[in-house]
Amino acid sequence: MSRRAVVIGAGLAGMLAAAALSTVVDEVVVLESDELPGGPEHRKGLPQGRHAHLLMAGGLAAMEDLVPGVGMRKHLLAAGAREVSLSSGMIALTPEGWFRRWRHEGPQMLTCSRALLDWAVRDAVLTHTDVTVRQGRVAELTGGAARVEGVRVSTAAGDEELTADFVVDASGRGSRVVTWLAGLGISGIEEKSVDAGLVNATRVYRTPEGADRFPLTIVQANPYLSRPGRSGMVMPIEGDRWMVSLAGTRGGGEPPSDPEGFLQYTLDLPDPIVGRLISGAEPLTDIHVSRSTSNHRRYLEKSRQWPERFVVLGDALATFNPAYGQGMAVAALGAGVLGRELAAGTGVTAPGLARRVQRGAAASVNAAWTMAVSQDVWFPGTRGGAPTAADRLVTKYTRRLIRTATGSYRAASALWDVTSLNSGPERLLRPGAVLATLGGPPLPPAVGAPLTPSEREVLRGLDRTGVR
Repeated sequence: MSRRAVVIGAGLAGMLAAAALSTVVDEVVVLESDELPGGPEHRKGLPQGRHAHLLMAGGLAAMEDLVPGVGMRKHLLAAGAREVSLSSGMIALTPEGWFRRWRHEGPQMLTCSRALLDWAVRDAVLTHTDVTVRQGRVAELTGGAARVEGVRVSTAAGDEELTADFVVDASGRGSRVVTWLAGLGISGIEEKSVDAGLVNATRVYRTPEGADRFPLTIVQANPYLSRPGRSGMVMPIEGDRWMVSLAGTRGGGEPPSDPEGFLQYTLDLPDPIVGRLISGAEPLTDIHVSRSTSNHRRYLEKSRQWPERFVVLGDALATFNPAYGQGMAVAALGAGVLGRELAAGTGVTAPGLARRVQRGAAASVNAAWTMAVSQDVWFPGTRGGAPTAADRLVTKYTRRLIRTATGSYRAASALWDVTSLNSGPERLLRPGAVLATLGGPPLPPAVGAPLTPSEREVLRGLDRTGVR
């Protein structure tokens, strides 16, 4: 008997879920409301698509085995993505000081434009599996509260009902899953939003001659000053380009969209290094601004009822403030949960499969959600959350850990494991991390960005600001 799976959404989560499903069903149809570009180009269905994205090590590891016959790390690097070591390939000013750079290797992350990443993943899936993509907008789920049996989809040719043995909603932050579930008779879905009012502004520059090896550079926002947060990043991407993304919270921290204001914003950050770098670089694009940045979570795993043969993944399940760079990794981890359950050989119609995947995907969300929300609640004007007594206790420990990590490899490696989603937050409470944190940093604070002599020469050569 032929089996069909339907995936709603052709973004990262949708294509990875489709790849996992392709190994156990006869047909996988991906439904996408956007017209998909034929190459690494921006599309309107990705509101944050023009801004900086980081693919953390945990997410990349989850992707490695999802597409049959394709090593995704090699595939993405061949497409133009860059690999950056958290321990040595990045300089970062945190609220607790500059991170040092270590000779020991740390977790790797990939940097590229979101357009390249989505296209490269989609290309790999469509080339190496029998997955097909159709344009259409899903109007509702079919079936009932006990089991989803397909979708009703609107296309240019009219409405049709598409039956399926398994359905995945990966339609992104605009998902209508709560409405769809209500149509099946499932209500009472718990949702939560925490919105710091973050605004992103991004411009792409040509990488200056001689600066192709300059490290990824971040000046982080400080949520503990009772004033709007401001941050900036220079990130290497494909095509010998720098993506420069600024981010600021409501109430006066929002970055401007004009070139002069954009540069001045970078110079007014706690350290002007981002502005000094781009002052001598050639801009290639206009400045793109977006505001779809809130943390939003649907606690689907807590629903008393859950239909068989239906799973929600990626941004349809949870979205995060993009400043923390974890959304793509969480989407990949969720698809990885689906892949592992399917690899167990129970088949898409097995009782309880959907509930197990939904709970497993929620576990992947927890660490990223805690990390993002525990920071955002401290910014003034944040809507949907405020620091609790527990938040204050956790923040006190976390700030001490980060301060220690500026001069302790042991503390830094624990922090990298969590931010990379290689480990959950419990990694920060292991004896080695706790002892390091209690002892404090063994090295004195770094005075200025930890640049090599050649990197300092690059910075001096680019600087047109006169700021030091």
